[in-house]
Amino acid sequence: MSRSLSQIADAAAGAPAAEPPISPLAGEMSGRTEGGVKERKPLRLAVLSFLAAFVVLLTIPASAAPIDDQFQAWLQTDLWPEAKAKGISKKTFDAAFIGVKPNLKLPDLVMPGAKPTTPQIQHQAEFGPPGNYFADKIIRAVTTGGRTRESANARVLGLIEKRYGVPGEIVLAIWGRETGFGAAKMPYDAFEVLGTKAFMSTKKDFFRTEVLAALEIVERGLAPVNAMKSSWAGALGQPQFMPTSFLKHAVDFDGDGRPDIWNSTPDVLASIANYLVHYGWVRGRGWGFEVTVPTKVSCALEGPDQGKKIADWAAMGIARVGGKPFPASEMKAQGFLLMPAGRSGPAFIVTPNFYVLKEYNTSDLYALFIGHAADRIAKGDATFAGAWGPVGDLHRSDIAALQQALEAKGYDVGSADGLPGFKTRRSIGVWQAKIGKAATCFPDAGLVAELK
Repeated sequence: MSRSLSQIADAAAGAPAAEPPISPLAGEMSGRTEGGVKERKPLRLAVLSFLAAFVVLLTIPASAAPIDDQFQAWLQTDLWPEAKAKGISKKTFDAAFIGVKPNLKLPDLVMPGAKPTTPQIQHQAEFGPPGNYFADKIIRAVTTGGRTRESANARVLGLIEKRYGVPGEIVLAIWGRETGFGAAKMPYDAFEVLGTKAFMSTKKDFFRTEVLAALEIVERGLAPVNAMKSSWAGALGQPQFMPTSFLKHAVDFDGDGRPDIWNSTPDVLASIANYLVHYGWVRGRGWGFEVTVPTKVSCALEGPDQGKKIADWAAMGIARVGGKPFPASEMKAQGFLLMPAGRSGPAFIVTPNFYVLKEYNTSDLYALFIGHAADRIAKGDATFAGAWGPVGDLHRSDIAALQQALEAKGYDVGSADGLPGFKTRRSIGVWQAKIGKAATCFPDAGLVAELK
């Protein structure tokens, strides 16, 4: 996700969307002063500014000083030959990059000659304490806005559900979560963002593919250069599609001859549904159920590779919250245990559709937010029965160190990236059980200290 949750909530509620803050570490503001010094003397400010600039110059390798020149040379000698080979005209290429310079304020950049590092602080909401992601202000903005738009777009949503099999409330939840139902501004030039990141980010190959796809969008006449506005991550339009996703999934649902994910509500909604179908959305199934998990059932059973029939989970003592039985139609179908905060938060049995939602954003919390918000749009606002515990407020670098320690012991944590995904969570649980501790399946400061 490329915007802060509070900005999405403000946009969904109709408040003016502020410019999204950015930092060198991630897509949100880092080290921002809140209620700090209100006034500084001009001389002191000038001295501080000079010192800051001097420090920046010292940290940039000498070979990286003329970044603009290196960027222009890269465009012409590296990117252009590949674009030309893919059928992009010089006219389109030049129009896309005229006046474009690398934006050094974007996150996740690596200066020429420098090495990437794991950021200490996680700024995107998916990477913070799990409970923060479901703040009432945030989710209520999506659910209230979703119900309003459900009525206004009932006919279109009905046609979309009939064609694609994706419930309208799921589509609305994604629309609301991504851009506040289109109210959030897209302030960046997509070619500036994608070009910068293809040139000097931690994922240059990924963004190279995306900038070439953006050029193809313009070359094919699907959108003009001046319409290619994006988030800081290069995601386009109201559904926040990366350019490759636009080419694969965007739909012309209003019949005007081209898919317009910036301005056409029918195209936006149908494109979201089409995306989910392409990733395997199962018609007629929901996303999952909140459950209680007995202590005798290990939290290390979590994950999409450890599925069981829902009847088998029920036989282990796992039950829906509120005393409701699992639907009879679901009992023979496959379900998966999800415990995004380990033993310190709500638990769920999810369906394959949950993992389809993760294809939109590879975060368990994102997919859970969408499923939960969709339920609230359709059935009314009700919070989770389980409470989120005070976990997750750790530096990414600390979690990465914990992951590396587990890897050294032979555990599969997925990737030592500082993000506690399901493989990390269950590896923690298995290790805890092995040394005779109660399995919590989530990193905390004590575990970090013990494993370092």
